Amino acid sequence: MIKALRGMKDILDPKFLKIFDTAREVAENYGFEYIETPILEETSLFKRSVGEASDIVNKEMYQFIDKGGNDVCLRPEGTAGVVRSFIEHKFDRAGSPKRFWYFGPMFRYERPQKGRFREFHQFGVESFGTSSIYEDINIISMAADIFERLGIEYTLKINSLGCPKCMPSYKEKLVEFLNEHKNELCEDCQRRINQNPIRTLDCKNQSCQAILKDAPKITDNLCEECNSDFEKLQNGLKSLEIPYEIDKHLVRGLDYYTKTTFEFISNKIGAQSAIAGGGRYDRLVEFLGGKPTPAVGFAIGVERIMDLVEDKKERKGIYMGALIEEAIPFIQKHAKKAREDKKVFVEPNIKSLKAHLKAADKGNYKIAMIVGEDELKKGEFFIKEL
Repeated sequence: MIKALRGMKDILDPKFLKIFDTAREVAENYGFEYIETPILEETSLFKRSVGEASDIVNKEMYQFIDKGGNDVCLRPEGTAGVVRSFIEHKFDRAGSPKRFWYFGPMFRYERPQKGRFREFHQFGVESFGTSSIYEDINIISMAADIFERLGIEYTLKINSLGCPKCMPSYKEKLVEFLNEHKNELCEDCQRRINQNPIRTLDCKNQSCQAILKDAPKITDNLCEECNSDFEKLQNGLKSLEIPYEIDKHLVRGLDYYTKTTFEFISNKIGAQSAIAGGGRYDRLVEFLGGKPTPAVGFAIGVERIMDLVEDKKERKGIYMGALIEEAIPFIQKHAKKAREDKKVFVEPNIKSLKAHLKAADKGNYKIAMIVGEDELKKGEFFIKEL
């Protein structure tokens, strides 16, 4: 028997569509437009955006040479493809803001565990062309609205990664600290000292965490502009009554973030507690060959939140069934008209009344409409509310 590949699953849970419908509706209410980018992209796109020093590029990408000799990979995340599209369609030259939402599968070759698969799905949003900190607040507010509509409790953590003015001097202080403790750090953190020292702050190794709690904090080294924006971010969240915590070690896992960074976490899904994350990435469009464009966004891990969404078995729609074969065309005719504004299922097999009502109940339909010989003669239905 052929089975699904390890880390890849069939989706049979209707909550998947509920998450999609809810997130889409909220994003469109915020004025965002739909975008769909290819699942397969050039590998160089992610090496330049996500960063060659990242675990995604080093260890996790589904990368191969196609029959045309092109180095390609299945997308491991959504932002880079949207940025590529933004540049390719010359939106960076238009000068006006663009705001997109997307939904689709991503792929990372990592060890499967609860809420983390090799094929997983993300709902994400990206806003281009607005440098205002108030757009960051809009973005965070959107994610909070999605979780509230889905009935998901969360903790929001925020941080600032600074900008090209304050980040270089902070990196020097951090590298100096890391080199002093180099022999005590794990192999990954030792490698990151020269490649991407900021990522050491995100290390999950407990011995590294014990050392890094004394490391210099970026929020203590922000320039005047970044510090002002970070205060405005906090005030804006308070104004919208969105509770938050400052996490000075929150850096996110990708290289392209600057200034605002944030994560929504849940304490109900075990060790993999992050259910959404994002932030500002003002330099990524330029890194990928576009005109310098400020940008901010987030992504929600759909599989991460599936178990957190309440499964309300609300009865919906109409079940139609026939006791005699001659009644089926009559039923199909009425079903076609009713489907203009209702969910209607027609059972194609002849069954007893009891069997039809049992099937309608099992299918979670609100109303059963059955036609037998007497009903057909009168041109009407036997109706049972379930």
